[in-house]
Amino acid sequence: MARKKTAKEIKRLQEELTISARLVWDTVDDEDKKAVFSFAKEYMAFLDAAKTEREAIETIVEKVSGQGCVPVGSAGKGTKVYRVHKGKCAALAVIGQRPLSDGLRIVTSHIDAPRLDLKQKPLYEDGDLVFLKTHYYGGIKKYQWVTRPLALHGVIIKTDGSRVKVVIGEQEGDPVFTITDLLPHLARRTQYEKKLPEIIVGEKLNVLIGSLPFPEKEAKERFKLQVLAYLKENLGIVEEDFISAELEVVPAGRAREIGLDRSMVGAYGQDDRSSAYASLAAMLSIKDPTYTCIALFLDKEEIGSDGSTGAKSRFLESFVFDLVRLTNLPIESDTVDACLMRSRAISADVNAAMDPDFPDVHEKRNDAKMGYGVCLTKYTGSGGKYGASDANAEYMGWIRKILNENKVVWQAAELGKVDEGGGGTVAKFLAIYGMEIVDMGAPLLSMHSPFEIAHKGDLYMTYKALRAFLQAP
Repeated sequence: MARKKTAKEIKRLQEELTISARLVWDTVDDEDKKAVFSFAKEYMAFLDAAKTEREAIETIVEKVSGQGCVPVGSAGKGTKVYRVHKGKCAALAVIGQRPLSDGLRIVTSHIDAPRLDLKQKPLYEDGDLVFLKTHYYGGIKKYQWVTRPLALHGVIIKTDGSRVKVVIGEQEGDPVFTITDLLPHLARRTQYEKKLPEIIVGEKLNVLIGSLPFPEKEAKERFKLQVLAYLKENLGIVEEDFISAELEVVPAGRAREIGLDRSMVGAYGQDDRSSAYASLAAMLSIKDPTYTCIALFLDKEEIGSDGSTGAKSRFLESFVFDLVRLTNLPIESDTVDACLMRSRAISADVNAAMDPDFPDVHEKRNDAKMGYGVCLTKYTGSGGKYGASDANAEYMGWIRKILNENKVVWQAAELGKVDEGGGGTVAKFLAIYGMEIVDMGAPLLSMHSPFEIAHKGDLYMTYKALRAFLQAP
């Protein structure tokens, strides 16, 4: 008859054989705790500076230039190099010890976020008020964008080719804008009896920007004309210039610490600028890696990754060819394809954190939790994994080994219950090259809202995980 195990032996067996979630705060020492808060402070400054994809690229270039990185065409072997494409996506590389033909270490994130874009002819007057027409970008809950302070960011290209940069609503003393909503007293039939997606429709996401008339009473559309007069005097633009503009309406205000304990970050655009910043910080921290490392900062993910600055473009291939020439690798017809085929990659993107107020959409054994570290997501997609890049077991095993060896606190999760919904990332667009790739990022509450929430411990572990991946032999 087998000897009955002691309580201590049973506990040890359970720890050895079972998987259990680990709180970041239970695993880090005092020095790491300081690093968590320090990292979050720098991250929040990045969010404040990078509310659009163009601003994100400008901020990234400013940071890498200050770290000795140079444009790829002007560098010598062994340097950190970068390349910007159309001002809306970028790539950063650190040349490794082994030749590119042995494969690359690639981390990709996206820098666009759900927002409201101005239409080509946005300005109009109605009811002696002046508005801007918008077209929403990406997946949003429209009702979340009304009755809140909004800012206007972007660029205007005039007919002479000159560029006007616009940022209104962020500085102390700036005016802000807003979208109006109906008072409860009059909303019973107009809103309360409708389904949620019908309460605020896309064509009513109109931004209120003015209410003063042009001084001369005989003028037509006096209120619109007064706004145009202001734009001409202060920005030097006329109405036709909106045709060649990229103007984005985003939430006004800075990133804020959440909670009495300041343990979380609340801000717009953390999907996926949390991953972008972690990627940037990880790349700037590594020196003399075994494999050449690339960080991609891509646009258009929130609308399918189409376009010349999205993951479906040839930007990655073009940048790798730059590196092939930089490192004097023999150029054959399949050189770039061979380098990418042998590469290993992380699609650095966020996952949905379990919200205790909405547990029914999550599957509790496979959901992500705030404060339990970076989230490893084997596949996304929807339903029967449609639209997913499903990482293989060998790669998942290698990733686990890297994370564990580097004492990264991590968790594995899916995006909600089967058939509940789903989503996608850029992983499948890099997987077409034959490389290994898996999704990894911080879990968020209120994802795709104007004020997303991340845990500082998860943000730091995302950075630590990406750094470990890039430096892995």
